[in-house]
Amino acid sequence: MITAVGFDADDTLWHSEHEFVISQDLFTELLRPYAPSDIDLEAVLATTERRNLALFGFGVKGFTLSMIETAIEVTEGAVPVAVLAQLLERGKAMIQHPVELLDGVIDVLDALAGRYELLLITKGDLIHQESKVAASGLAQRFNAIEVVADKDEATYQRILVRHGITPGEFVMVGNSVRSDVLPVMAIGGRAVHVPYVVTWIHEHVEHDETIPVLSSLRGLPKWLADHDDALPAWIDQ
Repeated sequence: MITAVGFDADDTLWHSEHEFVISQDLFTELLRPYAPSDIDLEAVLATTERRNLALFGFGVKGFTLSMIETAIEVTEGAVPVAVLAQLLERGKAMIQHPVELLDGVIDVLDALAGRYELLLITKGDLIHQESKVAASGLAQRFNAIEVVADKDEATYQRILVRHGITPGEFVMVGNSVRSDVLPVMAIGGRAVHVPYVVTWIHEHVEHDETIPVLSSLRGLPKWLADHDDALPAWIDQ
């Protein structure tokens, strides 16, 4: 019996990763005149981001600091201050970017309301994530909102215990196999992968490809009805 459904936020409920792609392209454009021609700027930036995750966590602020650090590193300090200022302004623009919901989000949440306990589980910078939740207008549609530093097995276990939910009653929905699917399945829960058009490089992970996949969030109500014996007929077939 499914009693609770968890939702990822970024790139599951609203667009996010495309802003990082735009910023990364700008970073490469700005740095190319000052960096050695044989350096893969995107690869170096990805390495810097990975190294800094333990310090800055996930999100725009850590990404912006990693762009600035990488710019200084690959140019051996020769990068103009004006370029660093542009990267900093781009980071601010990302934080201030309007929240754009993905197709069908409100319809799906409203269809599930009252049938399941709905949890929003998102990782990243607390202030930025809370501001995006508020700007989305979705907060009132969730029974609980959890902003966490990372999504691993221990984190999901703590959340479920806090809300009195057993893993067998829980389904997590998100665009990241690494963060939204595998940790939940590892503790005995279920998960549904809803891929976004772009996947952050640090969310890539090898898996056996047997996990449930939906092409759109709009398919979630029917999937839940098909996999919940306690509620076999509440969704139109």
